[in-house]
Amino acid sequence: MEPREQAAFAANLNKLLERRAQRVREKPKESGEEDLLWVAEFPVGEESYAIPLEALRAAVPLKMVTAVPLSPPHVIRFQGQIITALSLASLLGGRGWREDPAVLLVVDPGFGKLVALDCERIPKPVGLPHKLVEEARSRNTGAVAELTLPGMKQVSLIELQRLMDRRTLQEVR
Repeated sequence: MEPREQAAFAANLNKLLERRAQRVREKPKESGEEDLLWVAEFPVGEESYAIPLEALRAAVPLKMVTAVPLSPPHVIRFQGQIITALSLASLLGGRGWREDPAVLLVVDPGFGKLVALDCERIPKPVGLPHKLVEEARSRNTGAVAELTLPGMKQVSLIELQRLMDRRTLQEVR
């Protein structure tokens, strides 16, 4: 493929990924449902984790990540910004991946700077009942709130700002 074709392919792929991320962030319109918190759900090893959709900015395949020349490998470029990529499994206390990470989740943890977290797969949008979320948050003091959904499904809701706070990292582990 010629450089011009590669650039056009990369631009089209970025547009497609941005549209997908926007669709994932949008709340599906469902009537008759109880009040839900929309999250992006994804696996970390054998467990299911989620982050609030409003914090998700993009899901970028690792193949499309641009390294910053003369910088450490965890420093990447995203839409013209220099951001840090972190290991989500490490932040969560060393839980292992089932598969090698294939995606970077670009998130806004709430302190004004984007961060990328590695992930096995592109997350899927899921609605969590606000009542269960608030109950789990009230029982939790760390960065992860454990929810048990109907059918005994377990989801761990990640509080990104707490996860990124170095003081809280000790509580996660």
